[in-house]
Amino acid sequence: MPLLASVVTPHPPLIIPEIGRGDERQISDTIAAMEEISKRIALLKPDTIVVVSPHTTLYADYFHVSPGEIAAGNFANFGQPQVKLRVDYDTELRGEIIEEAEKARLPLGDAGETDPNLDHGTLIPLYFIAKEWPDFKVIRLGFSGLSAETHREVGQVLAKVFARSEKRIVFVASGDLSHKLKADGPYGFVKEGPEFDQSIVEIFKQGSLQDIFGLDDRMCDKAAECGVRSFQILAGLYQGEEVESELLSYEGPFGVGYAVAYLAGIEAKKNPYIELARQSVEHYVKTGRVLNLPEDLPPELIERRAACFVTLNSQGRLRGCIGTLEPYRENLAIEIIENAVSACSKDPRFFPVQERELEDLQISVDVLSEPEKISSADKLDVKRYGVIVKSGYKSGVLLPNLDGVNTVEEQVSIAKDKAGIRANESFELWRFEVVRHEY
Repeated sequence: MPLLASVVTPHPPLIIPEIGRGDERQISDTIAAMEEISKRIALLKPDTIVVVSPHTTLYADYFHVSPGEIAAGNFANFGQPQVKLRVDYDTELRGEIIEEAEKARLPLGDAGETDPNLDHGTLIPLYFIAKEWPDFKVIRLGFSGLSAETHREVGQVLAKVFARSEKRIVFVASGDLSHKLKADGPYGFVKEGPEFDQSIVEIFKQGSLQDIFGLDDRMCDKAAECGVRSFQILAGLYQGEEVESELLSYEGPFGVGYAVAYLAGIEAKKNPYIELARQSVEHYVKTGRVLNLPEDLPPELIERRAACFVTLNSQGRLRGCIGTLEPYRENLAIEIIENAVSACSKDPRFFPVQERELEDLQISVDVLSEPEKISSADKLDVKRYGVIVKSGYKSGVLLPNLDGVNTVEEQVSIAKDKAGIRANESFELWRFEVVRHEY
C-alpha cells in the first residue's frame, strides 16, 4: 500500500491552549491548519503514524528509533503535567524498518535511548491528531548529524518498507523553521532567518521537495532552524515521485517560523470523495441516469452520514454548487452522488453541464460538521467556519475559505443576499466547519 500522506508540522508548546493561555490566538492560522490536517488524517484512518522529531534521542552518527511497546509524555516542562498522551509503538513495522536499514548499511536502530518519554516535537502533532483519530500506533525516529544524502537514504528505506506493508501509514515531519526572524524575539534576528523561511515556504508551495538538498548549509546554520533534517527524510521518502503539496499556513509572530503542509504522492492523492463526485457527474451527463453506488468505496463513505457540498469550477469560474446542511441520505457516498448530480444539472444559476465541458471541470467536495448556533458574528472566522444566516423561512449559506471573501462582514453579507434577507431584518447565525477535498 502506498504511503497515504505526509504532513509537515511545527511544535510550539504554546499552541496547546493550557500552555498558551490566550497567547495561542496570535498563531490562529497555525492552529486552524493543524486542526485541518488532523481531520484529513482521520479520514485516512491510519494504522501507524511515523514521526521524525528534532527533540527525541539524537546522535551525531546514528538514527535512533524509539524502542519498547508503549510510551507516554506530558507537558510538565511547560507547567502543564495534566496534558498528556500515551501511545502504543508499532513494533512490527519498526522491526521491518531496522532490518531494511541494515541491508542498506545505514546506521539506524533502537539502541541507546536516553529518554523514553515522548518529546514535545512528537507530542504536539499527535495531540492534535488524536483528537480526531485516536486509533493509531506510532514509530518515533530521530535524525542525525550525518550528511543530507544519508537522510535522503533513510527516507528511501522508509519508502521501501511502507510500499510493501499492508498497513495504512501517515508520515509526520516535525520541525520549526528559523528561530531568528525578529530582533525582539527570543533568539534575535539575522537576515538569513527570513531567507531560509521563504525558501522552505516555496518548496512546500510548489512540492519541489528535492530542492531541500540545494539549500545553502551556511544559511541554514545561521537561521537556527530545527526542521531541515526532518524535511530531508521526507524528500527521500518521495524520491523520484511526483508530489502534490499544499502549504496550509505559515506565520512567525514570535520570531520563530511555523509552517504546516500536507503532501501526498499522485497515486495516493487519488481522493475517493473527488473520484466519486467526478464519476457521478460524468455518468449523469453522458447517460442522464444517477450513478449506482460503487462497490469498492472506503468505509468512511459507506458507514458515515454527513452533509456535504459538491462544487464544480471550469476555467477558474464557478460552474455549479449544490449541497446539504444536514444529511438526508443513507450514507455520505449517496449524499455526494446526489449533490454532484444536482450541481451539474440543477443549479438554477447555470445551464446543465454538457459533455464537452467534462474534461475541464475541477471538482471539490466539502464535508460539513453539524452546524452550531452562535450569538454573534465575532464567533466566526472566515477561513475556518462556514456560515448559515436565517430569518424566518429564509436562509443562506456560505462555505469557508472562499476566494474573494476576506472578512466576516463580507461572508455574512453574501449569505444574507443569497437568502434575500434585507438590511433591516433580524437574523440568526450558525457556524460550521468543513473538510475540503479538492485537487
